[in-house]
Amino acid sequence: MRPSFPAMAAVLGLGAAVAAQMDADVGAQLMRDWSVRAALDAARADEPRTIADQTRLCEIPAPPFKEAARAEAYAAAFRALGLRNVRTDREGNVLGERPGRAAHPHLVFSAHLDTVFPEGTSVTVTRLGSLLRGPGIGDDCRGLAVVLAVVRAMNRARVRTPGTITFVGTVGEEGLGDLRGVKALFRDTLKDRVDRFVSVDGAGLGITHLAVGSLRYRVTFAGSGGHSYGAFGIANPIHALGRAIAGFADVRSSSDPKTTFNVGRIGGGTSVNAIAAEAWLEVDMRSPDPAALHALEGRFQEAVDNALAAENARWDNRGQLSVARTLVGDRPAGGLPADAPIVAAALSVTRALGLTPELTEGSTDANLPMSLHIPAITIDAGGQGTGAHSLEETFDTTNSWQGTLRALLAAIALAQ
Repeated sequence: MRPSFPAMAAVLGLGAAVAAQMDADVGAQLMRDWSVRAALDAARADEPRTIADQTRLCEIPAPPFKEAARAEAYAAAFRALGLRNVRTDREGNVLGERPGRAAHPHLVFSAHLDTVFPEGTSVTVTRLGSLLRGPGIGDDCRGLAVVLAVVRAMNRARVRTPGTITFVGTVGEEGLGDLRGVKALFRDTLKDRVDRFVSVDGAGLGITHLAVGSLRYRVTFAGSGGHSYGAFGIANPIHALGRAIAGFADVRSSSDPKTTFNVGRIGGGTSVNAIAAEAWLEVDMRSPDPAALHALEGRFQEAVDNALAAENARWDNRGQLSVARTLVGDRPAGGLPADAPIVAAALSVTRALGLTPELTEGSTDANLPMSLHIPAITIDAGGQGTGAHSLEETFDTTNSWQGTLRALLAAIALAQ
């Protein structure tokens, strides 16, 4: 059983008053602390450095499963900031510790290193006025830079927190990475040691407290294949694929909770005049509700089964097909109520800075700890972004310091 915010504060002594009112006015209380105000002033003055870090990191390629170069640069930045026990774990996550007065509460404060872009993509960042343009500039080079800014500001103002903060650059957040970095953190690297988790991801000022889960499959129909004329009359994997897609496309999914599906990739065959020996699809299904997600999964599996049976029966079971299903993505769904202490703390620090908070849902590194019943949120990193996951992604630096200050205040609040 994990201690509640008030119970943990009682153990620590220091910070008890703040933690006891975590759900109400932690932001206002922290704003009355001179060292916290000094850290906020330092972070705002240092925003040009934060933007420079954002650009520098973005120009280091970090394609899926190949984040090592950016991870090495991030580890060097952690060392330069004086974090303790800087290391790279077996999965490729970069970690560095800022010890508090005690080991707990232990906050993990993170951003993700990887991008969706394949190896060889140009990662040059251009700037026109306040607008930065480049793939990954907001998602999540902004988050990576803000994490560094938080450490730098806390160091300059000599902020001491009751609890310990481990700062992390995770791998494998995007796409088929399937949260492999954060999964490794909680399975191995920091198993049973984390009390709270924050991911800093993307532009804006949102607070993600609902985790949109996803299931992703690669389905392959296989048969004997043959000449389109000479072998006509045998079951065709591509035809079966079409049947499966058509059957699933007719499914009416829930709108409350929002539950979605998309066949995003298909492939197979070698020639226009050959019956394919193989055809495949990749499908993505999403919902914030685990039951709705698994119900949709059942409908998808039913569509595949029906397609296989129908295609085999159509040709009197000549050249009978088989089907293989591989789960290539499994992101748990879940979430926290708006009055959960970690969510209330994030709302409080946002309002303490005179900003308007917005509660959102999404699929982020926080999905995993939420599924383990560890208090977790994702916060946006300020500024305004467009075109995420595209080569024309932009980040507008206007008032981006607001996100940096909010992240800083959240880190201090959640290490109480």
